[in-house]
Amino acid sequence: MEKSIAWLEKLLTLQGLTADVSGHQRSETSADSAENSDRTDDSFWLTIDTASLSEEQVQSLIGDRGQVLDAIQYLANTTLNMTQAEDDQRAYTIEINGYREQRQAELKGMVEAAAEQVLANGKEHELKGLSAAERRYVHGLFGEYGQLKTFSQGREPERHLVVTLIGDNEDTDTNDTDANDTDANTDLDQ
Repeated sequence: MEKSIAWLEKLLTLQGLTADVSGHQRSETSADSAENSDRTDDSFWLTIDTASLSEEQVQSLIGDRGQVLDAIQYLANTTLNMTQAEDDQRAYTIEINGYREQRQAELKGMVEAAAEQVLANGKEHELKGLSAAERRYVHGLFGEYGQLKTFSQGREPERHLVVTLIGDNEDTDTNDTDANDTDANTDLDQ
């Protein structure tokens, strides 16, 4: 944890920003419908303190629809895990100004609405406008719905997530790969 905090503080310094970073481990247990068992997601949350930053600086770190924050998070996960053995690798979430918490709440609402719609009418539903990190998160949320499956379709920047009933569209090509996106309820496309 200390190494990851120091890394993020140095990255901010290289960007000309001075901000403290705190960290904590967050454990969430969710059902994995593919294996019908619970799994624990232990991720390290690195939170950038905004006390020394202007509103413009905070917004520049978040970026349009969280794109800059996603890029920083991707860089953190890649860099901090690069020399680690697979068992020692960790998932890092970068938080600032409550953005991740708020966005995750929005995504949970989208998942609930999409699940209700697909379960009610049996028709597939597309969730568009999600980043690769958000698609991974949403795939995991749908793991709690045993009757539903998800897969990603298309190429960036139009790549989107599709929700359908299990048994529907079995011939759908889920091998449309994207190194930044994982299909949690179907095949992994890493």
